[in-house]
Amino acid sequence: MHIDELPTPALWADLDILETNIAMMAQRLPGNRLRPHVKAHKTTAIARLQYEAGHMGFTCATAREVLGLADAGLGHDLLLANETVDADRLTSMARSEARVTIAVDSEATIDAAAAAGIAECVIDIRVGFRCGCEVGEAGYLADRARKAGLEVRGVMGYEGHAMGVVDLDRRRELVEAAMERLLQAHELVGGDLVTGGGTGTHAVNTWVNEIQAGSYVLMDTAYTEQVDQPFEQGLFLQSTVVSIAEKFAVCDAGLKAQGMDHGNPSWREGEILFCSDEHTNLIPEKPLLVGDRVCLIPAHIDPTMAKHQLLHLVRNEEVVGHWEIDLRHW
Repeated sequence: MHIDELPTPALWADLDILETNIAMMAQRLPGNRLRPHVKAHKTTAIARLQYEAGHMGFTCATAREVLGLADAGLGHDLLLANETVDADRLTSMARSEARVTIAVDSEATIDAAAAAGIAECVIDIRVGFRCGCEVGEAGYLADRARKAGLEVRGVMGYEGHAMGVVDLDRRRELVEAAMERLLQAHELVGGDLVTGGGTGTHAVNTWVNEIQAGSYVLMDTAYTEQVDQPFEQGLFLQSTVVSIAEKFAVCDAGLKAQGMDHGNPSWREGEILFCSDEHTNLIPEKPLLVGDRVCLIPAHIDPTMAKHQLLHLVRNEEVVGHWEIDLRHW
């Protein structure tokens, strides 16, 4: 099937780019230097490719991702890098066949994990604007977790505020300041893991001993301006022109087909005017007709993947298969 035969809107990945990105990251951060974050792609088939590239541990954002990887036989070492006090989900993860580690940052999250039978945790340190405890609380929380029967594997800190900064020197400064806090906390907590980072900081964060990058597999357009990023854009949204006006065209992929928190999608053959629920309005460089196909580039892959059931696989504009996006939801 040619790509233009897909019913639209259709999410697709350039398989050559996806495979190249995985191989390149495996060279940059081999083995357990990378703990891939599956929240980016939410697909066990892609996780298996990462596993085969040498990355046996995974970072997860939801219990659904943890349990889905466990069911797929990819539960060697799973880190839920978000706090939760949901007893049912914690118990399900504790009873799975996987090795599950939970991020905790308070007495409440520690107590909930211990009550559910979770065996291991990391102390989440606030190094930016996400979850986490203060550095001064880290030692106390680690002691409380150990008294509750949890093994404390180390510390986690996510420098999300630095992730999309274009200027390399400024990004490095922000990462260093955040990691100073994380290392101070690690001295109080102990353990083998100092985990954090992401695609945007994977090359400059030399303080953690494992990086939680995920977007590199298919890439966000937010990273295209960072000159130190070697990865290519690999995720696309195929759409059909359904209406023509004097100065713009309208295609059938709108807000419900793509994540918009990083702004409008990109289009290589013109400008994006705006997006509405079911449509995107385009200003084309060349005239379009109703029925023509256009290829949009979503700005943020994580929420875009979560909106689709299938990821179509394409080589040289031919659809060669598809993968179920099977780790969606919570």
